[in-house]
Amino acid sequence: DVVETQEHYKSRWRSIWIMYLTMFLSSVGFSIVIMSVWPYLQKIDPTADASFLGWIIASYSIGQMVASPLFGLWSNYRPRREPLVISTAISVAANCLYAYVHVPHSHNKYYMLTARALVGFGAGNVAVVRSYIAGATSLTERTSAMANTSACQAVGFILGPVFQTCFTLIGEEGVTWKLIHLQLNMYTAPVLFGALLGVINIILIFAIFREHRVDDMGRQCKSVNFEGEERGVLDQDTEGNVDHVAVVAINLLFFVILFVFAVFETIATPLTMDMYSWTRKEAVFYNGIILSVVGIESVIVFMVVKMLSKRTGERAILHGGLLVVLVGFFILLPWGKKLPNIQWEEIKNNSIPRTTSTEMLMPFWSLQAMQLPSNRTAEPVGCPVTQSWCLNTPMIYLAQYITSDILIGLGYPVCNVMSYTLYSKVLGPKPQGVYMGWLTASGSGARILGPVFVSQIYTHLGPRWAFSLICGVVVVSLLLLEIVYKRLIAFSVRHGRMQE
Repeated sequence: DVVETQEHYKSRWRSIWIMYLTMFLSSVGFSIVIMSVWPYLQKIDPTADASFLGWIIASYSIGQMVASPLFGLWSNYRPRREPLVISTAISVAANCLYAYVHVPHSHNKYYMLTARALVGFGAGNVAVVRSYIAGATSLTERTSAMANTSACQAVGFILGPVFQTCFTLIGEEGVTWKLIHLQLNMYTAPVLFGALLGVINIILIFAIFREHRVDDMGRQCKSVNFEGEERGVLDQDTEGNVDHVAVVAINLLFFVILFVFAVFETIATPLTMDMYSWTRKEAVFYNGIILSVVGIESVIVFMVVKMLSKRTGERAILHGGLLVVLVGFFILLPWGKKLPNIQWEEIKNNSIPRTTSTEMLMPFWSLQAMQLPSNRTAEPVGCPVTQSWCLNTPMIYLAQYITSDILIGLGYPVCNVMSYTLYSKVLGPKPQGVYMGWLTASGSGARILGPVFVSQIYTHLGPRWAFSLICGVVVVSLLLLEIVYKRLIAFSVRHGRMQE
């Protein structure tokens, strides 16, 4: 056994803290614009609709899904500093591109799509971060380290909307630097700030980050990532086969977890604009505050989970988290009788939609009278009449929305950290870069399908169908967890080297 020196221990944890920072910045890169993408898209390209918003949100995850296995494979055979620096530099460049998507005279929405895809490609370094932390911690340290990693990710999700909310003070017009054609406003300032944080991250990776690896018992081991070291020099505890049934099951569960959360964060702005007649600026501001509070809740949950998992184990906590998410989406279903305010100015050629008997009996002049106040405002608000469900689906009350936010903010972080922890323990001491790449890609695939799914279902069928289908997906995932429950054990426990 190689005894870990005090200097090695300090260096190992300094490097892990740099990985925490990288995870934080990756989530900030996603969340810092998530509340403003829709209003900014409407401003720079009026041809974009709610369906295209789904593709904008999903493009980040498409990039991440492609990049994660590649960066993971890279990190298995080369010093991890290389993929970390390259990926962060790509994110910095992509954020700068996002700040200029208003400049072209046409097809602006496609430039925004490209910028978000490249930011996501850079965020593929999450696989490198998770694989490093899995290899640099013992089995007893793993849950705590993974919880800290997810907590840093959650703090990024908290501060991203907070930064966005602060930048709303600049306003939609802001100031223009004509020499370089740069508009500094509530939409571009956040991404430029994100680019600055990325540059700082690169500097810290060069200055502080070092390669370290320990086995499940905490003994110092050689690593294939050290420069100048022979490849494949590993300790004997890597012998044994990984339980691929458990690996696939966790990938599927993680897909569901990220899918439902992607639906939740994507629909927040359009849903509140439709249900509560909020303007673009109000939707960004209020949702930023709500999601920031939910994010603080998530960080508290991560801290509690670290202690709770020592008593109940990760599998039971994962089960409980999924149940809480299910209840959260069930509450979000439309239950009342009151209909949302209708955005009547969306009616073309004074046509009257035939939906309910009451509206059919209303005289034409009264409908015209309803249009007048809306037409006098600079920005139309309410539920667009082009979404036919607005005329017959009850509104979701603000109390329902906030209660659902609280429950999902409780269940999601629990499921997230338990999935990563169980996954890293099932894989054991073998290099995890590629496996973590596939898990990240699984989550990215969910982030692709989630926004596209909810934007299409929500636009055409409404919230009742969208959230009912989500509840069904979560129920199926609970059944899958029950089937594989006994197989979700650590590699060393499965091969008899340690007791659970």
